Amino acid sequence: QVQLVESGGGLVQPGGSLRLSCTVSGSINRDYLMGWYRQGPGNQREMVARIFTSGDTNYADSVRGRFTISSDNAKTTVYLQMNSLKPEDTGVYYCNYGGFVGGSWGQGIQVTVSS
Repeated sequence: QVQLVESGGGLVQPGGSLRLSCTVSGSINRDYLMGWYRQGPGNQREMVARIFTSGDTNYADSVRGRFTISSDNAKTTVYLQMNSLKPEDTGVYYCNYGGFVGGSWGQGIQVTVSS
């Protein structure tokens, strides 16, 4: 089994920044991709950013240029640096290991962007 624990969420004003962290433990395979997803009020869960074992990344159009996903060398921690936050970035952010279908999920962490 794989366990994921997120941290770093909270309340921030529009234009501010937050950094989310996700620590992965258990029966992990360092060849799996990892990513961040989010679910806003009344919305479906959507991909925010993913990082592949090659180091390649991809982002949702809505966050490209503002958010950056990275991982440590051991690929046991994945980060999401969020800059220039907007109210529409509000939601519960989930760390994912192994992909949307069949992958493992963290418990989710709240990010609220509001003045």
